[in-house]
Amino acid sequence: MSSKQKAYLALVITSIVWGTTWVAMKFGVNSMPALQLAAVRQLIGGVLFVGFFTIVRKLPLPTKQQFKQLFFLSIFTFVLANGFSTWSLQYIPSGLGALIGALYPLCVVIIEYFFYNNKNINRFAIIGILLGIVGIGVVFYENAFSTQPDGYFIGLALAIIATISWSYSTISIARQKVNINPYFGLGWQMLFGSVMMFVISLSTNQFIPLSTIPTNAWIAIAYLISAGSILAFVAFIYSMKHLPPALASLYAYINPIVAISIGTVLLNEHITARLIIGTIITLLGVYIVNKAMKKQMIDDLPDVEGI
Repeated sequence: MSSKQKAYLALVITSIVWGTTWVAMKFGVNSMPALQLAAVRQLIGGVLFVGFFTIVRKLPLPTKQQFKQLFFLSIFTFVLANGFSTWSLQYIPSGLGALIGALYPLCVVIIEYFFYNNKNINRFAIIGILLGIVGIGVVFYENAFSTQPDGYFIGLALAIIATISWSYSTISIARQKVNINPYFGLGWQMLFGSVMMFVISLSTNQFIPLSTIPTNAWIAIAYLISAGSILAFVAFIYSMKHLPPALASLYAYINPIVAISIGTVLLNEHITARLIIGTIITLLGVYIVNKAMKKQMIDDLPDVEGI
């Protein structure tokens, strides 16, 4: 199999697996507290990453300055982004959570414009942002005038906070590079995030004894770690290094579609014509924003073969 064929396979894996992780998280939060689920997932994933690069690759520990940077990033990447997106699924469908998560490119442009004085935003990016807002408005319109489950709007707020946090984390990683193996750094961020998530879950009474966690929740956790945190991430890096950026970024538009489709089949989540139309408009807006962004960060991505 050629490198190009492997890259296409990696793109398919990324698109499908990251879409299914939303459904897996929904399965998990149906069986155990969401914050605890995120904490357990991050703890095990962090131990695996840090253990591999410390014991097998024998990498030195990060410096004090690197630890500070990694701790700061972990707050936004794994507590507010991953933790809150998992928490939001206690109240909203997995497909809706994935769709809100797909808005992060729009958030990146907006944050760069207002908080980092990046005025390189053209009319196409503005059109994309407006389309994204309209698409989300279409999705939410019928929900705004109908009775929703308890906590529905809390779930929306958590999902939006998670998306904004992921966007800010993306900007911070690009602007404040940590001179460390990215997977090793990812593992440390997971460990830091897991500790904070355990504290939050205990303080908010979202915690059950580990011995009482049901088997289906452990299965969800195992899938989220092995497929979502390891397989899909490596596949994502590989596809971004071997495919044109416009093609490699297709995963962002496929993820919500996968999550909505599988959530409908496995979780009996309600799908309507308005949801489909709103999703198409939203993803079109995200696509236009991506096309309009002039700066590409592909050169900053790590080479999988060298890790």
